[in-house]
Amino acid sequence: MDTKFDFMGYRKIAAGVSIVLVLLSIASLTFNQVEWGLDFTGGSLVEVAYENPVDPEAIRGHLTEAGYTGHVVQYFGSDRDILVRIPPQKNLDSKENARLGDRVLASLKQSSGQNIELRRSEFVGPAVGEELTNQGGIGLMTALGVVLLYVAFRFQLKFAVGAVVALFHDVMITLGVFSLARWDFDLTVLAALLAVIGYSLNDTIVVSDRIRENFRMMRRTKPVDVINTSLNQTLGRTLVTSITTLIVLVTLLVLGGELISGFAIGLIIGVLVGTYSSIYVASNMLIVLGISQEDLAIPEKEGADDPDLMTGN
Repeated sequence: MDTKFDFMGYRKIAAGVSIVLVLLSIASLTFNQVEWGLDFTGGSLVEVAYENPVDPEAIRGHLTEAGYTGHVVQYFGSDRDILVRIPPQKNLDSKENARLGDRVLASLKQSSGQNIELRRSEFVGPAVGEELTNQGGIGLMTALGVVLLYVAFRFQLKFAVGAVVALFHDVMITLGVFSLARWDFDLTVLAALLAVIGYSLNDTIVVSDRIRENFRMMRRTKPVDVINTSLNQTLGRTLVTSITTLIVLVTLLVLGGELISGFAIGLIIGVLVGTYSSIYVASNMLIVLGISQEDLAIPEKEGADDPDLMTGN
C-alpha cells in the first residue's frame, strides 16, 4: 500500500487525545475500580442438570427477581446442563455466603417446575480471589518489564521507552473502558490484556524495525519525515493484520457465548487501541525523546580506518 499520509503532522492532537483518555481511565479505575468477577471476589459455583432443555436467559431473569446480583449463567455441555457462578451477596453475612450455592439450588428447584440434579457445588473463598488479583498484577508488570529489556537490546533505549509507554497506554485504556462500562473483569479478561500486550508489541516492533532501517538509509532526512515514511510503508500490513484479527474476535463475541465474551471484548478494544498506539504513541515518543540518525548508526569496526590494518602491514 503506497500512501503518503502525514501521520506526524497530527502527533500533537493525537498526544492530547491519548493523555485525556489515559487520565480518564486512571480516574475511573481510582473511583469506580473494576467490576471484579468471581475469579477475584470469590463466591459460589453451582452445576446442575435439568430434566428438559432450559433457556439460560430465563434462569438469569429468575435469579435477578430473587434478588441475586452479579450472577453468570451458561450452558455447560448441553442445553440441559447449566453452570451458575455467583459472587458473594452484599445483603448476606459470611456464613450465609458460604451456603450461597445451596440457596441458589433451592431457588432454581422452586422456579423450574422440573427435576434438577445437582452435579457440583463449590465455594471459592475471597483469599483465593486476592491471591489471583496480586498474581495478575505481577504478571502484567513483569510483561512490561521484559518488553522494556527486549526492545532496548534489539533496537535502542528510546524505542524501548516508546514501546512500554504504548503498552501502558493500551492496557490503561482497555481497563478504563471495562471500569466505565461496569463489565465483569475475570481471568479471561486478564488473559485478553496479556494478549493485547503481545499483539501491540508485535505491531510496534514491525514499525520500529522499518523506522530503524530508514534512519540508516535516509541519513539527511528529518526524523519526522523518516518516521512518516516508515509508517506509510507499514500501514498496509498494520491494517490487514488488525482487520483480520477483528473479524475473528467479532465472530467469537457473537458465536462464542457468555463464557468468552469478556475475552473477546477485551481483545477487540485492545486491538483497536493497539493499532492506534503503534502509529501515534510509540512513534510519537521517538520524536519527544529526540531520536536521530546518530542513535541508530551502525558502529564502525575498530581500526576500520587505519591504513596499516587495511593493507595488512
